[in-house]
Amino acid sequence: MAAADDLTKPLTGARRSGSGRGAASRVPWAGILGAVLALVIGGMGIFLLIHDDPLGGEPHAVVSIETGIADATRDLSDEPTGGAQIAEVPRDRPGSPGVVEDSSSGVTVVRPDGAGGGQSIIISIPEEARDMRSRADQPQRSPREASDPVGALDPAPDQRLVEQSRYGALPRIGDDGARPVEVYARPMPPGSAGAPARVAILVTGLGISQSVTGDAITRLPPDVSLAFAPYGGDLDRLVARARNAGHEVMLQVPMQPFDYPQNDPGPHTLTVEAGEEANLENLHWVMGRFTGYTGIVNFMGGRFTAQRDALEPIIADLAQRGLGIVDDGASSRAQIGALGRAADVPVARADILLDVVAQQEAIDDMLGTLEEQARERGFAMATASALPITIARIEAWARGAAERGITLVPVSAAFSEEVGG
Repeated sequence: MAAADDLTKPLTGARRSGSGRGAASRVPWAGILGAVLALVIGGMGIFLLIHDDPLGGEPHAVVSIETGIADATRDLSDEPTGGAQIAEVPRDRPGSPGVVEDSSSGVTVVRPDGAGGGQSIIISIPEEARDMRSRADQPQRSPREASDPVGALDPAPDQRLVEQSRYGALPRIGDDGARPVEVYARPMPPGSAGAPARVAILVTGLGISQSVTGDAITRLPPDVSLAFAPYGGDLDRLVARARNAGHEVMLQVPMQPFDYPQNDPGPHTLTVEAGEEANLENLHWVMGRFTGYTGIVNFMGGRFTAQRDALEPIIADLAQRGLGIVDDGASSRAQIGALGRAADVPVARADILLDVVAQQEAIDDMLGTLEEQARERGFAMATASALPITIARIEAWARGAAERGITLVPVSAAFSEEVGG
């Protein structure tokens, strides 16, 4: 019976006993960690009290401050810029006592309590310190961008050309007749109007990869135009950066290919089956993704651009908004040119796709063909994808283009009648 009792004896008592011994030897880690955290926070607070930084990390300069006697009869108009600025502190000035601002120089002079007579603080601001903040606020440009004779394009959007909608800011023709296709265009390079062989290149697919987009902006010549897809993040900032580097910008619009939906350009694709109202809604969603573009370029769209009934309302909307349109040249059945010219929309069509085969030798061959066409006809245009190999080959080709008699121009040049519109 004793054995049976031992076998049937509950185990809870033993567990409580063991648990009690463990509890007695357990280290109170929670309390220790809490005490350490309190010490760290307290130490940081003491550090901040002792090490006061009222500028909070802002760029600043240390300037000399000296006490002197102000001369009310002294003429400061001939003082050298950046020299000592002296101002008399009147005792009966309304407002805060002992404070006066010299509106001509922007210097604030403060007299400490107890200063007698005409005594005041004189603050001498060196010229280099005066200009430091303004230089820090200016966007940094690479040597390639700094040598650009045209320079940065004007910031976008131009408020004359903005229509607010539930999709964001949409482009429109200004009340004064100004059109985005002209206002946002990059000016033609000096002396390019009469150049015998002009080339325009549009690199598409920007905005998806931050690194590739950055490479295209900084490595490609400013006269290479950039087309941004509507699906990237932080597009306004990237487009602003591209325009600041001198690049003209276009908007890619996803359109239905023949093998859709197996081959899907992405959300808000314009399709033949969707109908006019739905397609315009999708177009406006895409248009609202960023501002500052001269026009649109199709992304895919073999079937959609071949269907006149589907494409016509899109072309009409572009006409009402003062935008141009580029046919990327991928489909021989596209009706973009005919419909665009009929609606008085600036139109251009690419002659060559540079990177159908994304290999160095193949891209270099296509760039050579582009040069030949430009010499034969006076102008030739190409589109290309935003691939690292493509960016590298265009960059290398462009270095010696001028020596070979080739003038690189923005895509908006293709909209002019001089090159056939």
